[in-house]
Amino acid sequence: MVVDQGADRVFHALADATRRDILARVIHDGWSVSALASRYPMSFAAVQKHVAVLERAGLVTKERRGREQVVHGEVTTLRRAAGLLGEIEELWRHRVRGIEDVLGRDT
Repeated sequence: MVVDQGADRVFHALADATRRDILARVIHDGWSVSALASRYPMSFAAVQKHVAVLERAGLVTKERRGREQVVHGEVTTLRRAAGLLGEIEELWRHRVRGIEDVLGRDT
């Protein structure tokens, strides 16, 4: 199993419920940071910080449109994270099969 260099940043970013919600909103359509900020009971600056964490992890990109910054989700990064989780799941499935084999043997 190869761990991507940015995996720690990705999983750190996904560990927060607000960041997961932001990512879910922007994965299909871009949202301005202002529009995102209006959805949460926190300051604009706090939402901006959440977006910055997602951006450092490669989960979103920002595009300037006039005076606004539009946030877009990065599906490729999500797919890499899902692939890593799939590898870990397969490792555990293999271990469970091994335990089942040992428990199923007549001794």
